[in-house]
This record gives sequence, C-alpha cells and structure tokens, in this order.
Amino acid sequence: MSHSSTADASDAASLGRADRLFAAYGVCHQNPVNKTIHWICVPTIVVTLLGMMWDIPFPQALASSMPWLNWAILFMAVSMLFYLWMSPAIAIGMGLAMIPVIALLKYYESLDISPVWVASLVVFVLAWIGQFIGHKIEGAKPAFFDDLKFLLVGPAWLLGFIYRRLGIPY
Repeated sequence: MSHSSTADASDAASLGRADRLFAAYGVCHQNPVNKTIHWICVPTIVVTLLGMMWDIPFPQALASSMPWLNWAILFMAVSMLFYLWMSPAIAIGMGLAMIPVIALLKYYESLDISPVWVASLVVFVLAWIGQFIGHKIEGAKPAFFDDLKFLLVGPAWLLGFIYRRLGIPY
C-alpha cells in the first residue's frame, strides 16, 4: 500500500458514515450544472415519489384506525431509519423537511384537480429527465446505478450542504 492510499484509508476511517456516503455520492456530482440540476430535481423527485405513493390504496383495517397513515407516510418512516443510521442530525433534518411535503400533498389533494398520483407521475418523469441530462453533462452515471441506497443519500447530500453552510454538525 502506498503512502497516499494509507492516508486515504485513514482519512476515510476518520469520517462519519454520512460524510463517507456524501463523498461517494459526490464523485459523480462535480459539474456545477449537474449540481444545480440536482438542487431542483432531487427534491422534486422526493415530493413526486411520495405523491405517487400517497394515492395507493392502503389496507382498510389500518386506514380506519389511523386515517393519517398511507404508503407515503410509511415509506417516510422507513426512510427515517436509514437517515438515523446515517446520522441522527441528518434524520432530524430530513424529518423536518418532510413536514412541508406532507402539507403540500394534502393541499394538492384538497384542490381536487386530479389525483395526486397523476400530477406526481408527470412531474416525476420530467424531473428524472432533468437528472439524466445532468449526468450526461457530468459524463458520469448516477450513483444509484451502483448502489440503490444512493437514491436515499441524494436528498441527504443536499441537506449536508445546508448543514455545512449553517455550521450544523452531523
């Protein structure tokens, strides 16, 4: 092992789990245009994915006793376990970020324009087109092609930028 790989290994060992995941995710997110696209498309994908899950019929036995529970809320709860594993501070931030998402989905649902899933599907597809354009510009495939967990790391990676800017440790 060369001196530089020894230093790299010790640097990686000193990083927290979130920083290691952010570093791995960041490898294919260096281009400023791709990063900007991600700031728009990643939150949009999160909202629209949850929007598509929002309308999937939920078992009536559970829905009648817990009317607030649906597949989107359940997915958020399971995702929170991953974020907690990454970092308690990241989990708190992601949980707080979900509050306006739920409010937005409830609001759109109340407008009764179209089912939440229909509008979500259209915007979801457009956001993924944006993501793939960003990766074409980057010249690198999306990180989740190698490991699906990076689908959850992406939103937290953006939150990590905000935390670092605000001096919030994670």
